[in-house]
Amino acid sequence: MADKFISMRNLKFLLYDVFEIEELTRASYFNEHNRKSCDLILDAALKLGTKLLHPVFEEMDRIPPELKDGTVKVHPKVGTILKEFGENGWISASFPYEGGGDQLPMIVYNACNMIFSASNYSGSIYAGLSAGSVNLILSFGNQDLKTAFTEKMISGKWQGTMALTEPHAGSSLADITTTAFPTDAGHYLLQGQKIFISAGDHSGAENVVHLVLAKIEGAPKGSKGISLFVVPKRRIKANGSLEPNDVVVTQIFHKLGYRGAPITELSFGEKKDCHAYLVGELHKGLSYMFQMMNEARIGVGLGAASIASAAYYAALDYAQNRLQGRKLDNKDPQTPQIPIIEHPDVKRMLLFQRSVVEGAISLLLQCSRYEDMQKISDEKDKERYHLLLDLLTPVAKTFPSEMGILSTSMAIQCFGGYGYCEDFPVEQHFRDMRIHPIHEGTTGIQAMDLLGRKVIMKNGKAFFLYLEEIRNLIKQAALFPALQPLCDCLENALKTLEQVTGHLTALAMEKGAEIFLADAALYLEMFGIITISWQWLLQAVAIQQNSRENTSRAESQFIEGKLFTCRYYFAYELPKIEALAKRLMDNDPMTVSMDSLFFED
Repeated sequence: MADKFISMRNLKFLLYDVFEIEELTRASYFNEHNRKSCDLILDAALKLGTKLLHPVFEEMDRIPPELKDGTVKVHPKVGTILKEFGENGWISASFPYEGGGDQLPMIVYNACNMIFSASNYSGSIYAGLSAGSVNLILSFGNQDLKTAFTEKMISGKWQGTMALTEPHAGSSLADITTTAFPTDAGHYLLQGQKIFISAGDHSGAENVVHLVLAKIEGAPKGSKGISLFVVPKRRIKANGSLEPNDVVVTQIFHKLGYRGAPITELSFGEKKDCHAYLVGELHKGLSYMFQMMNEARIGVGLGAASIASAAYYAALDYAQNRLQGRKLDNKDPQTPQIPIIEHPDVKRMLLFQRSVVEGAISLLLQCSRYEDMQKISDEKDKERYHLLLDLLTPVAKTFPSEMGILSTSMAIQCFGGYGYCEDFPVEQHFRDMRIHPIHEGTTGIQAMDLLGRKVIMKNGKAFFLYLEEIRNLIKQAALFPALQPLCDCLENALKTLEQVTGHLTALAMEKGAEIFLADAALYLEMFGIITISWQWLLQAVAIQQNSRENTSRAESQFIEGKLFTCRYYFAYELPKIEALAKRLMDNDPMTVSMDSLFFED
């Protein structure tokens, strides 16, 4: 099997031809970077993924973490991975200079993270979690917290986590009961329990620093009473040494996939001696944590697209080399068998995978570019990019996650029976993929966020900006006759989206929130299909604008493959919105009116 897990040619096409990051690096904030330096960074990321992460992709799955003597034992390479990421600046690369970073554009940083995730998803998450935790402390913590924790976390010596979920309060954070009790010693005493904490403890780090949501004793009820705390596994003594902080791992969860990274249950304050340090102001913890949660949601989509990429390239290599059958019009059994990639149905499955992978990657880089543009724009444009990113975050999290399951399933199908066996990597990719529609907010939560909040916020301003972005692209694409049919299809899809959105918002006023949001997941699915169509048209326009004569054979094949995949997506995937629209325009609230007792035999 080939070891290719991602297309560097595709990443560089998206970065330079589609999203034109050279223009981005002319801004003063990013002007220490240029195309040459970005190429070097991308190539270094590929080397790290190939040499360090990918070789233990299978081992980390086969030898999962174990809880021994109160500590989670992980694969010995985890410590090496964290050290390498810390010492070479990968954890802090996108941070501002004053935060110990390199001010690398987020679009390049996330392209590197795609390489890491595609090479070994479990191995890649340790550094990513630390980066998110550090960024939260840098954004909202006081100088004492920054001094005490961020340097060690950036170095890779200490692990960072986010601890939100509780046994009785999954997505309903308003119902958390973990409690912080004030003291007069500059800290709080924390008591409570958290579950499903990624990298919540492990032997590859000297310390683990948790960002924990809790309610201070006597705080207001609901989400308005939530505060944010830094809670280290080992707290820092006055002389700089570490001592236990009454944080106990009570269990690790044994998972379907994503086995190389431990998911833990933690108990805080069993001995009533768990020191917690307040981040920012009282009762503003949930708003602070949303920074890390939104970053994590983009990260989930990124991880899903990357896993789907690795599965696609495994399936592609197999299809190119596996001999089976003959052309359907060839009845001569004496003729040689052909590679299965020559069969139309296998081409269809590969086209589906490529359309999902490269469409999703494009959307994730689009979101990353919006984040970068916020850093270099005036206030008016900053709001525009903020609203677009806010609107697209649930889509960027969900489309790769849900469609990634179908894409990796198609990869298994390309292998036939072999794909179902451990002899090939696609069964592991399928298992690793399945967590993504669940963690950092389920698909249902993302759907209600999109329809119930993002589409209607500020009187629909973000939604109208989204439509404007796509229609501006359609005007550009219409200049190229070959793209006119795609323009017509996408314009019709936007009209359908507007019609459905108007119908549902009117339904909300007439029937109430429950009926309005009952089929929000279908709305999100439709929105995602249209959004990826936009991204494919964006790529097709870039090809037309940058077309050159006398290109190499490899470049011509790449371009033709792109255009074929774009045509496939518009012909096979975009029409699916019609069935979704039909259901969403139907006023029969089936899932609301179905009595839960009717599910019984």
